[in-house]
Order: sequence, then C-alpha cells, then structure tokens
Amino acid sequence: MAIHSRAGTVAGPADVTDVSHLISSYYTLKPNPNQGAEQVSFGTSGHRGCALNRSFNEQHILAITQAVVDYRSEQGFTGPLYLGFDTHGLSQPAFASVLQVLAANGVTVRVQLERGFVATPVVSHAILDHNRQGGELADGLILTPSHNPPQDGGIKYNPPHGGPADTDATGYIANRANAYLSDGLQGVRQVTLDVAMATGLVEQVDMIGTYVEHLAEVIDFEAIRKVGLKIGVDPMGGSGIHTWPRIAERYGLNIDVANPVVDPAFAFMPLDKDGKIRMDCSSPYAMANLLKIKDQFDISIGNDPDFDRHGIVCRDGGLMNPNHYLAVAIDYLLGHRPNWRSDLPVGKTLVSSAIIDKVVADHGRVLNEVPVGFKWFVSGLHGGDLAFGGEESAGASFLDRAGNAFSTDKDGFILGLLAAEILAVTGESPAEHYRRLEQKFGQAFYSRIDAPANDEQKALLKAMDPEMVKSDTLAGEAITAKLTQAPGNGAAIGGLKVTTENGWFAARPSGTEAIYKIYAESLKSEAHLAELIEDAKALVDSVFAAK
Repeated sequence: MAIHSRAGTVAGPADVTDVSHLISSYYTLKPNPNQGAEQVSFGTSGHRGCALNRSFNEQHILAITQAVVDYRSEQGFTGPLYLGFDTHGLSQPAFASVLQVLAANGVTVRVQLERGFVATPVVSHAILDHNRQGGELADGLILTPSHNPPQDGGIKYNPPHGGPADTDATGYIANRANAYLSDGLQGVRQVTLDVAMATGLVEQVDMIGTYVEHLAEVIDFEAIRKVGLKIGVDPMGGSGIHTWPRIAERYGLNIDVANPVVDPAFAFMPLDKDGKIRMDCSSPYAMANLLKIKDQFDISIGNDPDFDRHGIVCRDGGLMNPNHYLAVAIDYLLGHRPNWRSDLPVGKTLVSSAIIDKVVADHGRVLNEVPVGFKWFVSGLHGGDLAFGGEESAGASFLDRAGNAFSTDKDGFILGLLAAEILAVTGESPAEHYRRLEQKFGQAFYSRIDAPANDEQKALLKAMDPEMVKSDTLAGEAITAKLTQAPGNGAAIGGLKVTTENGWFAARPSGTEAIYKIYAESLKSEAHLAELIEDAKALVDSVFAAK
C-alpha cells in the first residue's frame, strides 16, 4: 500500500473525529439486526465497531452485557466482574451501559478508584490475583478497540483465566447478544446509571495499585534503578497514562511521560501510513512524536490505548520491528530467569519471524507455534506451562520471575519495562542485542501486505486444504510444508502457511474488509522476499481460479 503523503505529520482539523456527534450517535442510532455489518461479531479481540455505522451502539453493549451475564451464570462464575475502559470516545458511554445491565442483574462489579481508566493487562492481573485467593470466581470486561481509530469502540470478555475468551465463549456471547437485538432487547435487564451506582454493587478498588505493587515480581527494578536509566514514555493518550507515574514513584525510576494528554479525539496524534489517526505503537508514522525526541532518553516506550501492545524505541536503532524485539525478549528471558522451569516451551503465532524459531532452538527449548490470536497462549501462561507468548503485532506476555502467571493478556507495561531491564543488565540496547542475533542466525526480511478478495474467496481461503496447493516450489525453493493447521496445537489457521528452507508465507482472510493478508519472510534477501510475495499471490490466485 502506498504511504499517504501526510503520514507521520500531526493530524489537522479535518482529520479529527467529532466526539460529541459520535457519542450522540451511540445513543440515538439503532442497529438493524438483519444487517450482518450491524450485528455483534467477536473477532480475535472482541466486538469492535463504530457508532456512526450502527456497529457499536448502546443496544449492542446492553445486549452483549446481558449475554455475558447469561454466560457467567451458566458457567457458575459468581464472583465480581472487573471492568476496565480506555480513552476512546465511545468507551465511557459503553462503560455506563455495562454498569446499568450488571447492576440490574445483581452482579458485583469492580472498577478503578474514581472510575478511572484501566489498561487491559491491569484487568487481567486483577482477575488472576482475585482468583488465586480462592472463593467465587471473578472475570472481566474491557471496553477498548485497542489501537483502532478514535471513532471506533470495542468490548472484550476475559473469563476467570484472565485472558481473552476462547471461541466457545465468544460464540455463545455473540449469538445470545444478536438474539437480544432481534427481539428488541426483550430479556435485557437495565436500570439507570444513578440507580446502578446506588445499589452498592459497584465497588471502587485500586486495581492499578495492586498491579504496580506486583510488578516487582516480574521485572528487575533494582537493576534499572542502579544504572539510573532515563526512560521516555508515550502513552498515546491511552488508559495507562496515570499508571506510568505510579510505576516511577513506586520503584524510584526516572520516567518522563512525554505526552500527558488525554483526548478522546486523539488530535495530537501523527497520521498513520494510510493518513488515518491510529494509535499503533508499532508504526513509525504513528510513533513520530516519540521518535523525534528519542535521543533525550536511554530507552523509550510507546503503548496503544489499552496498553496491550508495546513499541520499543532505542537511541541506536529507532523504533524496533516487533518481530525483532520479540526475538530479543525471548533470548534475554531464557538466559536471565533462572527460576523458570527448563522444560517450559515458548509460544509464537505462525506469522511471527522464523528468527524466533532459531532463538528458541538455540536455548534448547520447544517452540509452540499457534494460529493468530493471543487466546492460544492463555492456558499455558495461566498454568505456568508456557514461558512466553508473543504476536508479530507487538503483543506479548510472560511469566513472573518465579515462573507464575502475572498477566494472561497482552501486556505493554512489562514488555516495555523489560527493554529497560535488558539495557540495564547487559549494557546493550535491545536494538544492539538484535544485531548480535543477526550475526549469529543471519538476517531476516519480513513484510505484510493486503490483497483484494471477495467474500467467496475469503471463505475459500479460510477453509483451504493443503492438497489445493498444486505447486511444489515457492520462490525457487522446494516447499517443505503446506499448513492449514498450526504445528503447536493442531488448531485451524483459518488460512494457509507454506514454508521452504529459506522462507515462508502465510495468507489469511480479513474478518472485516474485502482483502486477505499475506505475511512473508525471507532468510536470504529483499529480492527473495519480493519473489515470495509474488509467488504467494499467484499461488492463492490459482486456488481462487480453480474454484
């Protein structure tokens, strides 16, 4: 895709969402339950949509919340529900809607003190911390569309294991919610917000304080403090904006929150590569503000609005490629966590870099390669049976220093703080660390592109059989594997991955757009990468043409 001419420049008035109109639309526009685009649909990270398009409106949230109540009742979850929300314009209206339904159903709900913003990993940790103490099982809801543009809203459900719900849970919730929409919300219980707050069911607790206190179980703060690193942070106006100062105070760190602004329109953001406002901390265009001042800090960290992603900026390398940092983090952790079990596998999604495979093998560990979606790592992290789980999209989490679960959702705080620990302990930035990995394992060339596909073609790609791939070669090399199931757990990829000795590609349909995504990596050259991508498109096109 061509880079927009204004990518990396701060948004102008014409780029900024009218938040008052957006919130008005949340309450006044009603979804048509017979239109697929206006129904509830849970993807890899919950239901997302826009009030202006009738895909994220009050009726959606009322129906989804009642469906969650029904699900937790069927599952016997009778403990409190931890509720968090980020700084998107639709998150606070949705927060009120959720409270109204939970209170009407007699559910105890725990929110941050003064109804403050709460990041995804903080909610995940709160659920785990509660359930470790025994008694009635707690779960959670988080109102966020992650790094999506300001006009979007999102809601995701985390069961008692603290991580993203699996497809059984999300399928139940989506089907139930759509049934409520079709019935005009018959059966959805709701009280006013004033009544909800007066019931005594809404409890204000300091989730952030508990999370910050327990961070010492995960990160070597003494090493960071001893060296006196200067750490720059750009929260991108997100839900962790008030958490970073508490981390700095608690552990005596020199952290400078470079952008302390909260604005639901995110008007301070540089435009992303397509000219849209998008709080993607893995994009050099969205991260332009922090990149301009990177030399003022020893290490810098960016996060998306719900803080489940991380962007690592080094003085000597700029913004790190997410795949590169995952490889560095894994290499460092496997050498600096002596209390971890030596048989613990490492998890990655199958569209993440093959350099990770080499790092894991070098440490004598088993690689657990799974489909796209952090939910595939939750069980292993929760049971302390997986050391690390990471996605190429800059989302990851790992065990605490004793080998226990800390957060079972993606955690942008601990991945950012780990970068500071790496620099403090080794004297090398993560960027320099990756250069050493390249010297050892060779250079990797990685890309992701979008290609057009209609609904029929996307359905075909999602249901592909390896036998549909007739070619025996890819980019001049013999094909070594044609995968439609992930090697790590046998789960369906929802697409195809083809590998050779020195490269691979994966193709997956988009759940929301008329495209499919091609991920590719060469261990040889940029030219070989381009050849991989062209052959991948030709291979997928041949499958489409044969149908």
